[in-house]
Amino acid sequence: MRGPIPVADVEGRREHLLRLLTDNPLLTDEELARRLGVSVPTIRLDRLRLGVPAQPERARQLAGIALGEVRALAAADVIGDLVEIRRGQMARSVLRTSPEMAFLHRQILRGHHLFAQANSLAVAVVDADEALTATARLRFLRPVRVGAVVEAVARVRQVQGERWWVDVLSAVGSQPVLQGNFVLVGRVRQKEESHHDESGNQNRT
Repeated sequence: MRGPIPVADVEGRREHLLRLLTDNPLLTDEELARRLGVSVPTIRLDRLRLGVPAQPERARQLAGIALGEVRALAAADVIGDLVEIRRGQMARSVLRTSPEMAFLHRQILRGHHLFAQANSLAVAVVDADEALTATARLRFLRPVRVGAVVEAVARVRQVQGERWWVDVLSAVGSQPVLQGNFVLVGRVRQKEESHHDESGNQNRT
């Protein structure tokens, strides 16, 4: 019969857990358990001892920071939780699926939810005041079941004038579920010239 785990092993595992979450704060308890070779309840106990919140709360904390960096759309228009963004370069979001997103009497997610997540992420990464989707090419690679967490990553491939080419890959764990290629038109608002007009009128008076 196996005896108690040495304290050094417990401390080492918890240090490893913290390193994993530093690299990827979106890892679930199930993913952490697989990587560390322990049970999910053990991971939950380790998190409690370390004061680390559960994955949904970590995602919300990241979202609160990331939303402040978005220019091209309102926070309410982002589908899923935006957890990372470098405007003009890349962005990342997570979508927690629920039964109301699925086909009736099935546990398979409706495709338009995946599209909405990918499209809003492509818009968010554009470094402009406004951005509209011109074209979108999608490949649905495999079905997504209710309860899965979909992580989408958008990367800017090319920019020419007002046109932005953005590639999005969505995955559940290590399994890709959607690949999208978007062309968007970004527009920067012109500064108002009313102040200059007023100054000119005053000078002519």
